[in-house]
Amino acid sequence: MRISLGFLVLALASSSYAIPNKGAYQVKEEVNVPRGWVKHAEAPADHTITLRIGLPQPNFNVLEKHLYEVSDPEHERYGSHLSKEEVEELIAPHSESLDAVNNWLSSHGLQETDLVRSPAKDWVTIRVPVAFAEKMLDTKYNVWKHTASGDTLVRTTSWSLPKELHQHVDVIQPTTMFGRLRSAKSTIVWGDDEAEARVAANAKTSVEASTGATISANGREVDASCDKVITIKCLQQLYNAVGYTPKKTTKSTIGIPGYLEEYANIQDLQSFFAEQRPDALNSTFKFIGIKGGENPQNLTLSGAEAALDVQFAFGLSYPIPGTYYQTASRPPFQPDVRTPTNTNEAYVDWLDFVLAQKDTPLTISTSYGDDEQTVPKSYAIRACAGFAQLGARGVSLMFSSGDYGVGDNNPDPATQECFTNDGKNTTRFIPVFPSSCPYVTSIGGTQGVPEVAVSRFGSGGGFSDYFPRPLYQFAAVQKYINALPKDHYKGLYNKAGRAFPDVAAQGDRYRIYLKGVPRSIGGTSASSPTFAGFVALLNDARLSAGKPPLGFLNPLLYSSVVERAGALNDITSGSNPGCGTPGFNATEGWDPVTGLGTPNFGKLKDIVLRGY
Repeated sequence: MRISLGFLVLALASSSYAIPNKGAYQVKEEVNVPRGWVKHAEAPADHTITLRIGLPQPNFNVLEKHLYEVSDPEHERYGSHLSKEEVEELIAPHSESLDAVNNWLSSHGLQETDLVRSPAKDWVTIRVPVAFAEKMLDTKYNVWKHTASGDTLVRTTSWSLPKELHQHVDVIQPTTMFGRLRSAKSTIVWGDDEAEARVAANAKTSVEASTGATISANGREVDASCDKVITIKCLQQLYNAVGYTPKKTTKSTIGIPGYLEEYANIQDLQSFFAEQRPDALNSTFKFIGIKGGENPQNLTLSGAEAALDVQFAFGLSYPIPGTYYQTASRPPFQPDVRTPTNTNEAYVDWLDFVLAQKDTPLTISTSYGDDEQTVPKSYAIRACAGFAQLGARGVSLMFSSGDYGVGDNNPDPATQECFTNDGKNTTRFIPVFPSSCPYVTSIGGTQGVPEVAVSRFGSGGGFSDYFPRPLYQFAAVQKYINALPKDHYKGLYNKAGRAFPDVAAQGDRYRIYLKGVPRSIGGTSASSPTFAGFVALLNDARLSAGKPPLGFLNPLLYSSVVERAGALNDITSGSNPGCGTPGFNATEGWDPVTGLGTPNFGKLKDIVLRGY
């Protein structure tokens, strides 16, 4: 970072916005330290952080209106998505906000060359030492340690701005963000090579030789082996996609964001293709690294999450082109080592990058998330608004709904901590973000043939404490709530909140290749790339017929068009226990375990090929 040598001259010359004294500052945001975090040390004064300053988007309500109109199959504008430039024009801040923030930054000696602006100028990014950030925000940064994992972050619990600047800044991070980005996977691990070889041999037998057929909930015959091992063939049979061959493979595209140094190994992908998708053998994906993200091909570094995502998303949608993103995230901070950056808001780093691109994959699946309450509401709202921008541009976004039911993603029910972070420690179900964002499609998990809600780890689901219930799901969700016993789980969830998941797919016993060895893996991390694979095929069908891509899916999925056609397989058995409760039940219609159900590709294809 370069601070101007003319700092004092600049400060005195800025008559419109001189450096405010400390008394002029007022607290803009304050949070309680989430459970599990303890103050570890003072942050070194010269530790560098990258501050992202979010300016208001005064016309976002107009963008939202466009989003819902172009995503509603019964609206005359269905499919008339906006361009990148049209979206940016709608989210641009007012000139007054730009001037106010520019003057504030200038008053601290920052020049235009020290700033990085988003294309719409609604974000300004600066890299500054901790001591400098503390002065700008009238705050104190510390090193905080997560007692269970050992993770460390440089954060503060409150920050301030001059009073007159409050209306011109929505959010500044990293400040109060204590979220711990995690994947929604649950892996079966074997303790020794002999046991591993035994399981692999048994799984291979199941894959290669079916012992008969069973009937799925939609009345289709499915190989009996699919009750034990999930493969590409099983998913095609279960979801009525056998025999479909993509045609517009230069237009329909699919993308997978990766985080937490999860590397997608091409050798593992080839082993998977050789076994389950031989026509895809020797094909691969495009790799894009963000913020220094890499994808080394040392087989020992192959990541389970990455393997699951790319093998099934790209295997189901082949030969549709696939892209794998790796965003460098959460570099470890050690107080005695001067690391150049320290942030764990990786999905927003990815979002910034993608929004700046002219062309993006039309279908994107993400298998990561945070406990909603560990993400400051101001930041969650801005990230969610970014997802809305992609939807308005014609991109279908899917997120895993999380694992371990209504709890805090802790696999041990006895130690789940289901408490609020508002200082009151009230018992509460824990929603998952970004799945709780109303502008994305949240994917829950099922298992077995016929399908029931996944039981080994529990499908995440519930109701947002940040976002109100959107109109597109109001009737379906209200029907579920009305059927609950009076005062059912009173106070444990927000009945008026955005409900999730929206839909579901198989979520356990997936057969992947990892580090050269076949393994079984599960989680809603499997459900999301699976559903996305079928969405990529639906996009291909529409593009082949000269129609625009699907874009934001939820208004379509909740529409009477889909309901009348029975294009989603309703799951009515199972639950998602957590927080010392049985959780919610799967039932007829929408439920906070499996949503509206699993896809019937054939029926969905017929719907999206109509005259919309």
